[in-house]
Amino acid sequence: MDGGPIGYLGPEGSFSHDAVGELDAAAVPVATIPDLLAEVAAGTLRGALVPLENAIEGTVSATIDGLVFDHDLYITREVVRPIHLHLLARPGRDLGEIRAVYSYPHALAQCRGFLASLEGVATVPTTSTSEAARLVASSHEPWAAVGSALAGQLFGLAVVAGDIEDHAGNATRFVLVGRDEVAAPTGHDRTTIVCFQSADRPGSLYGILGRFAARELNLTKLESRPTKRGLGDYCFVIEFEGHVADDVVADCLADLQAHLAHVKFLGSYPVTGEAATSRRAAVTAARRSADRWIAGLRARVRD
Repeated sequence: MDGGPIGYLGPEGSFSHDAVGELDAAAVPVATIPDLLAEVAAGTLRGALVPLENAIEGTVSATIDGLVFDHDLYITREVVRPIHLHLLARPGRDLGEIRAVYSYPHALAQCRGFLASLEGVATVPTTSTSEAARLVASSHEPWAAVGSALAGQLFGLAVVAGDIEDHAGNATRFVLVGRDEVAAPTGHDRTTIVCFQSADRPGSLYGILGRFAARELNLTKLESRPTKRGLGDYCFVIEFEGHVADDVVADCLADLQAHLAHVKFLGSYPVTGEAATSRRAAVTAARRSADRWIAGLRARVRD
């Protein structure tokens, strides 16, 4: 994915702003997730880094629904970042003075327990955590924002309470999306697809999952999403290990496409994380060994 800027959920100081630093690319803030995806689809941006999944609150619906229903974009990379949430307010503001807390809905939900302990304090949703910090910094009202330490620094806010997320190990998975290119295989990849059924009938989900089991493809995520066509009408978002360039994956996708109303391909991309590099090296070594074995067998074939 070369040339042009990468968009992220702004303004500066958001967790998306922090994550986009891993991409080593020119980056620009955009106000909302739907705007980010729309600008990539229109070609205004060459790509966008958007939050897809949080360890506490699960899937970010604005991202997954935009990819499933609104645009034809491909996931080309994932970035996983630890998330530490802080209550930010203007310097000198005491915790007991706070009467409203602003932030992105997912961030508010990730510290639901802490916020519930603040009596008489309203929660107000915003388009991003950094937008919440900007609003609080620009007002003399007794407000606070839930956001990152970076947002506090950029907007001149003090940390009134730190690490207020409800569970340790909080993290968000961001994905880089683009219009045209599928990422090259690396030996340790993940593929994301959406399966639409022509009719809901007994065993239909089993029939989908059985095609993965028959090929020993390991599923890493399965989620149902309403198709927005009527109550009870769902599609299935499926993530599994492998790349569309792998023969076994291509065979599975072709089989699904032949038997379902529609299969939407959302991308094949490298898996990230602590074990990804060692796993990728092991897979590469195993494939080279297998290629040498096959070459040895073929060398014995007589004309």
